[in-house]
Amino acid sequence: MRLSVACLQLARDGPMLARARDFGLVCGTLPPGPLNAITDVAGLRVGHRTIREGDVLTGFTAILPHEGDLFREKLRGGVEVINGFGKSAGLMQLAELGQIETPILLGNTLSVGTGFNALVTRALAANPEIGRKTGTVNPLVLECNDGWLSDIRARTLSEADAFAALDAASDGPVAEGAVGAGAGMSAFGFKGGIGSASRLLTLDGRSYTLGVLVLANFGRPGDLVLPDGSRPAPPRGKEPGTERGSVIIVLATDIPMETRQLTRVARRCGAGLAWLGAFWGNGSGDIALAFTTAGRIAHDEKADLVPLAALNENRIDLPFRAAAEATQEAVLNAMLAAPATTGRDGHWRPSLADALRRAD
Repeated sequence: MRLSVACLQLARDGPMLARARDFGLVCGTLPPGPLNAITDVAGLRVGHRTIREGDVLTGFTAILPHEGDLFREKLRGGVEVINGFGKSAGLMQLAELGQIETPILLGNTLSVGTGFNALVTRALAANPEIGRKTGTVNPLVLECNDGWLSDIRARTLSEADAFAALDAASDGPVAEGAVGAGAGMSAFGFKGGIGSASRLLTLDGRSYTLGVLVLANFGRPGDLVLPDGSRPAPPRGKEPGTERGSVIIVLATDIPMETRQLTRVARRCGAGLAWLGAFWGNGSGDIALAFTTAGRIAHDEKADLVPLAALNENRIDLPFRAAAEATQEAVLNAMLAAPATTGRDGHWRPSLADALRRAD
């Protein structure tokens, strides 16, 4: 397998290693955006806080859907729980109301409460009327278990770490691999982590963008299938071969859609996971969250009826395909950017990029 470009690129959080297309691995047929990342969706920003201290390899990743106050200018969203072995916060209200009103934080399983508190703190500071003249706020925090490589019992992540991820958010290239929430994650027996990808779509003669960011921590060793049909497998490790991981998928688009349509598109992210060889095992928490930046919802809307632009349902196959392709590529980008890592108690995860280079 031949490398098409240099494997080291610069990102704002440090070096960004090889991506899928550097190895000639192309997922699907739709074209990617300029960055091939979720930040190709205009106004969206991503930030990381990474902690590497002894047996602790963890962090927060923050997604800020737009530059304003999300509580006052909400976005339409939807969620698909592919397999519900997870401890996320905020999904029930999102499924019911179809609205996103805080940034989205990704962390490890035992940091959900910390992330919740951090988002509440920020929302209260920006909106003194919360809990007084208006309702409360629905923070969105999603998680994967990084306990194989990191000492999750140490509960290292603090509100300050969540604030650092939020404050580091930028609209440039997304740092991938073992960064932020991905620092201690694994995928298919290799090192996993944060990955991103995007697709460009044309509707009514205008270009739109659909982007995906994943926190990849799933897949049985030996099950991985690459777009070229090859099946790289890591050396046998000490852990059992059952599927006990998770994956969080955050999908953003600027296509105007209803919440029901966003949920349908989120569901198709599961196809991208399946193309990679995942079957969403009993112990895996696989969740896809989708939102559109088109058409903000005013918190203090006074009108009884509001205008709504929505995708023609007969055209929805295009974002369906984009969701599956971008998810598949984002997971591969996460794995290929992540170096071989030794963590807690000597637990080790090899690098997929190293494995592919050896096979070339």
